[in-house]
Amino acid sequence: MNLDLTGKKAMVCGSTQGIGKAAAIELALLGASVILVARNEEKLKETIKELPVNKNQKHEYIVADFNFPDILKVNIEKYIATNTIHILINNTGGPPGGPALSASLDEFSKAFSSHLLCGHILVQAVVPGMKEAMYGRIISVISTSVKIPIRGLGVSNTIRAAVANWSKTLSLELGAFGITVNNVLPGASMTGRLESIISDRASRQNKTTDQVIQDMIAEIPAGRISSSEEVAAAIAFLASPAAGYINGINVPVDGGRTGSL
Repeated sequence: MNLDLTGKKAMVCGSTQGIGKAAAIELALLGASVILVARNEEKLKETIKELPVNKNQKHEYIVADFNFPDILKVNIEKYIATNTIHILINNTGGPPGGPALSASLDEFSKAFSSHLLCGHILVQAVVPGMKEAMYGRIISVISTSVKIPIRGLGVSNTIRAAVANWSKTLSLELGAFGITVNNVLPGASMTGRLESIISDRASRQNKTTDQVIQDMIAEIPAGRISSSEEVAAAIAFLASPAAGYINGINVPVDGGRTGSL
């Protein structure tokens, strides 16, 4: 199985913590040169020190905030002008929890902008280089809510579904150029995002955080919450040459929790 990413450049968003950071490390282990993208430059500098260089890669970073798509566009296009990206990992923190009915228009607009519009900016920037190289992997980290909506995550459920259908559409348009477009759907993975959801549920349900965690685990056939590294492994595989005929799919990494095929 060819998992070698030597000579490939991978741009990983939201890469200073959680699943994004784990994916950056995994891709570097497979030989890719990684371009970290996040808004905190100090954290970027610290994270880049943790990336493996076993194949003499050169890792870099770009400071960008997905709350400001116009600035993101300028920074990414500046980098792309002299570099080809072969792998793009779209990953950004989810919207705050809460019912869809009580969400403001601004909450929907901000989530749509940071998750879909910023992703589209990145794709439009990197695809010409992928086409020229006849190798491209676009992977969006979204949520199992695209299969079954999760209670209490109204805005997230809505926007994640939009990203999933956007990705599927791109897979139809780009497949002929050696570019695959797929989504990875983490279930309960112990990240800052999940910790926030647990805290919110504990407050609303008048439970301790441990009780909420046990409630979550009870729904997972694997009987545990995953690590970020387990989600990153799926991302890295889809980014590899071995996954070249896998295109336009949603891959749950959820321990079997999602109750649909």
